[in-house]
Amino acid sequence: MRFRRLKLSGFKSFVESAHLHIEPGLTGVVGPNGCGKSNLLEAIRWVMGEASAKSLRGAGMEDVIFAGTATRPARDFAEVSLLIERDEDEAGESEVTRRIERGAGSAYRIDGRDVRAKDVALLFADAATGAHSPALVSQGRIGAVIAAKPVERRQMLEEAAGIAGLHARRKDAEQKLRATEANLERLDEMLLDQEARSGALRRQAKAAERYRVLSERIRLAEARLIYARWAEADRAAEAASGEAMKAQAEVARLQGAMDTARRLQETSAAALGERRDAAAAAREAGRALAHHLATARATRDTAIRRLDELDRLISALSADTTRERSLLADAQAAAAALDEERHSLDQRLASGEAIAARIAADLTKAEARSREAEAVLAALLARDAAMRAERRVADAAIE
Repeated sequence: MRFRRLKLSGFKSFVESAHLHIEPGLTGVVGPNGCGKSNLLEAIRWVMGEASAKSLRGAGMEDVIFAGTATRPARDFAEVSLLIERDEDEAGESEVTRRIERGAGSAYRIDGRDVRAKDVALLFADAATGAHSPALVSQGRIGAVIAAKPVERRQMLEEAAGIAGLHARRKDAEQKLRATEANLERLDEMLLDQEARSGALRRQAKAAERYRVLSERIRLAEARLIYARWAEADRAAEAASGEAMKAQAEVARLQGAMDTARRLQETSAAALGERRDAAAAAREAGRALAHHLATARATRDTAIRRLDELDRLISALSADTTRERSLLADAQAAAAALDEERHSLDQRLASGEAIAARIAADLTKAEARSREAEAVLAALLARDAAMRAERRVADAAIE
């Protein structure tokens, strides 16, 4: 078998119809990364019946359909055709086509005829090749061949010997043989049943006249038995269908419950995150309040010490005020005495200029002392008022 032409349409990166002519001597495809080399090899494997989406670098079989780009819309189907040439003693050229539509699955055709995937696999297996043939060498395949297990090496040798198709057909024949053996066992059971019935009939053969009537009755009974079995099987099928529908409804209900639980879990996770953020904010606020409280306590202790100091200063100021008031009283008494003396001196002014001058000097000194005493008293009163105001401020700070 020789490959002649590969035609792709909508397969992965080949959005437009593309033709690859495989001329004699072409054994490989090389090119830069991303040019589509692997897509060509996967297209060949896909049209040869590859059923694993992972082997085609996809999550599902519909991933082989062009998914679209920013400038090109996605395609709804993908189709790959492979033109093969078989030996002269066979049918010559044939075209194998595989087409997949979104939501509809794959379909195979050979020369325009709809066939099964098994028929396509047998076609290539008879030619000692297939979707998993070691002859299809992709990136990293040489290393896999070198490190192949004995079973895989045996598969490569069988394919090289051209007996891979025989194994596939042997497996199919073995399945048919097992089915035939099951049918033979069932036939033996039926023969035993028929022999038992024939024995009963032989015992009744003496009544020759009733033989035909009994035969008709037996056939009627068998027909009724077959009908009863068919009816029972039909009822069992209906019951199984009902149970399947109930199971589907239960699955839908459980799926809904799972979706609800998932939404509740997401909501709970979001609420937990908010609670954690709120707790962190509360801890930060608590630390800030603790710092403010410590600062307030330190301020209060400072104010209390300042109040004690102010109390001591007020006591000292009261003593100074009392002393200065007594001095003021003495000064006022001295001033009164000086006034009286000045009055007497005025009367005695005539006694002489020397006495008048002395009295005037004494009067000036007394007046200066009186003014100094009044200034000291005013300063003390101002200091007392300032200290009282500072005490009121300290009391307000403590409160």
